[in-house]
Amino acid sequence: MSHCSNNSAGSARAPSEGEDTSASPAWAAWAAVGSLALGVFSMVTSEFLPASLLTPIARDLGISAGVAGQTVTVTALVAALAAPLIVLMTARFNRRVVVWGLTLLIVLANLLAAVAPNVGVLLLARVGMGISLGGTWALAAALVMRLVPPHLLPRATALVFGGIAAATVCAPSLGAYLGDLWGWRAAFLLVTCLGLLALVIQLFAMPSMDPQPSAGFRTFGVLLRRRDIQIGFITVLLVFSGHFAGFTYLRLYLEQVPRLEIKELSLVLLVFGVGGLLGNFAGGFIAERSVRMSIFLSSILLSLSTFTLLPYGSLTPIVFIAVGLWGIAFGALPVGTQIWTTQSGADHAESAGALLVTTTQGAIAVGAVIGGLLVNGLGIYAVIGYCSLAALIGGITMFLGGHRPFDKAAP
Repeated sequence: MSHCSNNSAGSARAPSEGEDTSASPAWAAWAAVGSLALGVFSMVTSEFLPASLLTPIARDLGISAGVAGQTVTVTALVAALAAPLIVLMTARFNRRVVVWGLTLLIVLANLLAAVAPNVGVLLLARVGMGISLGGTWALAAALVMRLVPPHLLPRATALVFGGIAAATVCAPSLGAYLGDLWGWRAAFLLVTCLGLLALVIQLFAMPSMDPQPSAGFRTFGVLLRRRDIQIGFITVLLVFSGHFAGFTYLRLYLEQVPRLEIKELSLVLLVFGVGGLLGNFAGGFIAERSVRMSIFLSSILLSLSTFTLLPYGSLTPIVFIAVGLWGIAFGALPVGTQIWTTQSGADHAESAGALLVTTTQGAIAVGAVIGGLLVNGLGIYAVIGYCSLAALIGGITMFLGGHRPFDKAAP
């Protein structure tokens, strides 16, 4: 059933308060999707900043790189807990009001991080970031489902998650460059402004959407008993923990192994980001034909690209290529895993999204903790090795465990 089947050329109007916008004109729907993508861009840029600013943050606050890396862990843990709670606690609120509130929290959290005098205040700011992150991811896919027809879901999802890809272009390279030029606090101030811009646009573009009925905590149990949900979440736990173990300490790797200067380092991170942008839309293209194939291929590519860094990490051209392929692989992953989960739990989309956020952020937290332990105990090579192995096992899990055929787009 197309969400836009009842539209006509003369039906364009602003939705009234409380009106479900599932029948809103196509242009208005895509404007809303675009505003959501912009909010995601500012949010993910905020999430990725500590990884690209790890060294200056640690130096300025007088802490080790391993401790500084736990700013990623705190954000991920809070997001994992916040996702299902926000879905339940905001069940009676108009969804656009919830989106506005979550975007405002991005602004406040980044502002607090920019002025943090010590690691305690910085961690508090990252707690606020985690709440916004968890809530936004929990609702994003369900909102997209209500804004566009089912056959456009992969395309619209790719656009929203293009915010991830665009953030991977900007955050690592720009964060590292600005951190060296003006200091890490200036980078957080810039992201504060991005979040404010996203909020202003969302105030005008996001239509009114009534909350949908929820069965509460029972819904989570129903979803977790489904085989496709189980296979998807196991894959996410493995691949995302591997990726973020490696990505959190990628700057440290580039400084220690190929020994890149700040300009080269920023360029490598830019290559990662551009790769992520390409991977995002490639992942959406493949997912329109087979979601399972999209997840499998991106996981294997992530494993192979990071494995290449183990024997050839001292060769700068190889590093550029491997990191670029890593970016492509990770850019495709969120699109595939979101669509897999949304379609597997389409009858409880918000709850399915919340569970995916909890799983993903739990995987990120585990990856950051493991990465910190490995980098402090065994060195940077151990972190990259874990990243490659976890992604490989995750890809095999999707290949063997998913019972749907490769040529079906909807799992």
